[in-house]
Amino acid sequence: MPTPQFIVDLRAQIGHAPLWLIGVTAVVIRGDEVLLVERADNGIWAPVTGIVDPGEEPADAAAREVAEETGVTAMPERLAWVHVTPPVTHVNGDQAQYLDHVFVMRWVAGEPYPADDESTDARWYPRTALPVMPERMRSRINAAFDAGTETRFEWSAGS
Repeated sequence: MPTPQFIVDLRAQIGHAPLWLIGVTAVVIRGDEVLLVERADNGIWAPVTGIVDPGEEPADAAAREVAEETGVTAMPERLAWVHVTPPVTHVNGDQAQYLDHVFVMRWVAGEPYPADDESTDARWYPRTALPVMPERMRSRINAAFDAGTETRFEWSAGS
């Protein structure tokens, strides 16, 4: 499902105006490999990302998005990073900004393939040989691999 129905309904009312959304990034790890998808909308390689549906737990959304986009079953192990993305203008002109939850996900079963129209490819990459990708995506992968057991978060100390 490329765009959740609740967003389609909102966009019918507000057009391309900015939306504040809850997002997830699922960094699925299998040994020293990470699962990546090549996005159909902009061609970049990235971990699986998605939007949390109304009332849905973010960890459930991460597992759902992985299954929907890659056919892989993965279980959330921990929340690695919570951060606000910079404002984004999507290819279709929609504007959004996300409260992103980066989850470390453990591979359970399945080999990746582009399971829906959001991706043109899905595959495992060794962490030491990642394809070219935006730094914002590489930072999410690094947060998943590098953070200990604590969740990283941004804090401006009241400024």
